[in-house]
Amino acid sequence: MKIKIGNHALLIIGAFLMVVPFLWMVSTSLKTYGESVQVPPSILPNDWKFENYKEVFASVDFLKYYYNTIALTLGRTLVQLFLCSLAAFAFARLRFPGKNIIFIAILSVLMVPAQVILIPNYAIMTQLGWIDTFYALIVPGMFSAFGVFLLRQFFMGIPKELDEAAMMDGCSFFGIYWRIILPNATPALMALGIFTILASWNDFLWPLVMTNSENMRVLSVGIAAFQGQYSTNYPLLMAGAVLSTIPMLIMFIFLQKHLITGIALQGVRR
Repeated sequence: MKIKIGNHALLIIGAFLMVVPFLWMVSTSLKTYGESVQVPPSILPNDWKFENYKEVFASVDFLKYYYNTIALTLGRTLVQLFLCSLAAFAFARLRFPGKNIIFIAILSVLMVPAQVILIPNYAIMTQLGWIDTFYALIVPGMFSAFGVFLLRQFFMGIPKELDEAAMMDGCSFFGIYWRIILPNATPALMALGIFTILASWNDFLWPLVMTNSENMRVLSVGIAAFQGQYSTNYPLLMAGAVLSTIPMLIMFIFLQKHLITGIALQGVRR
């Protein structure tokens, strides 16, 4: 009983520490500039300024930022799910020379920080003429070594007898992948999809380097525009942050069961 109380206490403390920054962000987004910088800070605004959210859309082309971010997120996620699942299927179900060596080489990419390959990738995008285009934003993020590893581990837990039965019925390798593997790997695909959506939606460094015009800005870069060199409009900055967080919050509320299921099943599959 004491252990359960201790566990619940730790969970409550952890939840409190997670929620407080978000609540502070919402509170600041409804304050005046003077209230946002006063010392000591006020927890709740004295003058609730819902106009801050309207001013966000009036100050910058926020809807355009939304469109660019949605296009970036969907483009990366859909193609990444397809390519990673194809590669994972090959490593989990097919036999070919050098399979293990190639798989280890792909896993080694996980140990390379993204900042290390930033300049080479920028040079490649420049040579292709893709700077300040959706190609530069989407194409480099279409493949994920982590995604291949995650799906491969899941695919290996699906009984191979299903493959053999399908082949006896004349099914091709792609047919096995499309009709047998993918329908049985929905939890893993959902988990990878959520991870990819979150990473793409919150990506800041790559869009910042790859885009020059305001027309190509995404939410993460556009919100940073409220931060000036000498002063920062904190209420508008926080209002923009709240608006950009809402879609991800809604997604997690509706898809958290799939995320937890997909991750939990990794521990029981070989």
